[in-house]
Order: sequence, then structure tokens, then C-alpha cells
Amino acid sequence: MNTLYRTQILLEPGQHKKLKEIAKIEGCSVSELMREMVRNYLEEQERDMAKQRELQALAKLVQMQNLLKERHGVYQRDLIAELRDERDDESEQVWWSKS
Repeated sequence: MNTLYRTQILLEPGQHKKLKEIAKIEGCSVSELMREMVRNYLEEQERDMAKQRELQALAKLVQMQNLLKERHGVYQRDLIAELRDERDDESEQVWWSKS
């Protein structure tokens, strides 16, 4: 078993009663139930913090995108189509040079 640390909390009578009922239904002790609740809460908090970090990163990317637009403008043509045409032209030149 993992090392466990003793922590004391004070619960309101109704909270304690409800936890005992839930623990009995689930077939575990109140301590086990509390550990599960804490584990779930901590996992949720970690997901929320990760989500916040991702949102902050996205906001930073949007700032960078806007800064690049301000400094350099926006390329108005279809870059991918241009690159494909260029590749096709080069392939065709290679093809005809080998013939």
C-alpha cells in the first residue's frame, strides 16, 4: 500500500452523515471515499490548469499572428496552389529532360 498521510478535517454533521451513507452504499470506508474525492478533484484541477495553459498559448499565437500581419501584411494569393503549380512545372521539366 502507498504511504498515507493523516489529515484531519472538520465536517458539518449533515456532510458526515451523507458521506457515511455513500461509503456504505459503495462498500468502502469514509476515508477511502474522501481519498477518491480528493483524487478526482485534483485530476479535475490539473485538467483545468492544462486547459488554461493551452488557452494562454493560443492567445499568444493569436498575438504573434496579428503582429506579423501588422509588420508584413497578408499574402493575398493561394500559396498552396502556387507551390503545387511550381512543383508540377519542375516535375514536367524533369520528365521532358529525361525523354
